[in-house]
Amino acid sequence: MVKKIIKAPITSVLLFVLAAVLLLGSAVGTTRAALSYYSENYTSRVEMDSIGVSLLENGEKVSWRDYGSSSDGTWSEATGALLEHMVPEGERFLLGRVYPEELAVTNSGTIDQYVRVRLYKYWLNAKGEKLPELSPDLIGLNLVNVGTDWIIDEASATQERTVLYYKGILKAGDTTSPLSDTLTVEDSLAKKVSETTTKEGAVTTIRTTYDYDGVQFWIEARVDAVQTHNAEAAIRSAWGCEADIAADGTLRLRQ
Repeated sequence: MVKKIIKAPITSVLLFVLAAVLLLGSAVGTTRAALSYYSENYTSRVEMDSIGVSLLENGEKVSWRDYGSSSDGTWSEATGALLEHMVPEGERFLLGRVYPEELAVTNSGTIDQYVRVRLYKYWLNAKGEKLPELSPDLIGLNLVNVGTDWIIDEASATQERTVLYYKGILKAGDTTSPLSDTLTVEDSLAKKVSETTTKEGAVTTIRTTYDYDGVQFWIEARVDAVQTHNAEAAIRSAWGCEADIAADGTLRLRQ
């Protein structure tokens, strides 16, 4: 259920922070972890095996999509929510505080594969409309292992979207190194306030309101995979990009 972060004009930044603790309950950071898989053209080439991916958040599986061994394209899946357990029980979410947010991918199928992750960060107002004036950079998801284990596809990057490829073959049952480790939402939003002054007789009232009353931040993680068999063609068909596969299985994007 989506509610406003702040329902009425207030004069204390503390109330902004208090509201933010509700996270998924009031949508300050309402997030979904969405998994998808687009290499159906290649599933038929694997007869007795299955392909699948699972998204891990701080070591716990939050979403997965696993294809069966039959050729009818059926699968089992579950889509969970990110950030549900980010704030320890009994504590309050604080703007500017660094929280653990370690994202990784597990090969939950029975065949080796290559993995891609697409991350989206954006802001919505109380009506669910995007706020282009608020930078996604205010949502600080810290990426790690980039260049060593993960590649960022700069050609596909936008202000909201980051596309990453795992460089190595992800063997059945294995888990990638983390692609992120922490999350911080900048506290500069709490400093953007407006003041109105009213005077009734000898009484002067100054009312402070937040310029971004009711805003919500969103993070989406979308994971998909292709099998290693005929990988360059599979990547081209499923992901629409050109890649070279080295003799040791390392993936490299063509510039």
